[in-house]
Amino acid sequence: MSDDQNLPLFPPSGPQRGAAMKPLWFTAGALALVLGIIGIFLPLLPTTPFVILAAACFARSSERMHDWLLNHRSFGPAIRNWREHRAISPRGKKFALIAMAGAFVISLALGVPYWALLAQGLVLVAMGSWIATRPDGPKTG
Repeated sequence: MSDDQNLPLFPPSGPQRGAAMKPLWFTAGALALVLGIIGIFLPLLPTTPFVILAAACFARSSERMHDWLLNHRSFGPAIRNWREHRAISPRGKKFALIAMAGAFVISLALGVPYWALLAQGLVLVAMGSWIATRPDGPKTG
């Protein structure tokens, strides 16, 4: 039996492996944050899911960036609301659903093929239903 046959099937997940993954988690978090920021200006791209994803990635890679996001005036409340209550604010739901409807209208206006409109419509209805049925979170004010 050779030495390489005695190697474990899965590599250890100790501190060295976690440290090696930090740059990948940080890059994924930065990319998600950039997409979330772009989503502020493009109605076809959602902001909140990307910012929540960025927070999850930064939690594994950069305490400083994670804390910055959690304490951010605009991004922090949505992240904390999701983390603590698995909830989306009524305002967040409204904007998400309006953006999804806008994306569908744009697809109609651009003459997207019927089969693609059908697929897009099914996905948007499924995701819109999921978003609409999330709890609102705690009352503020």
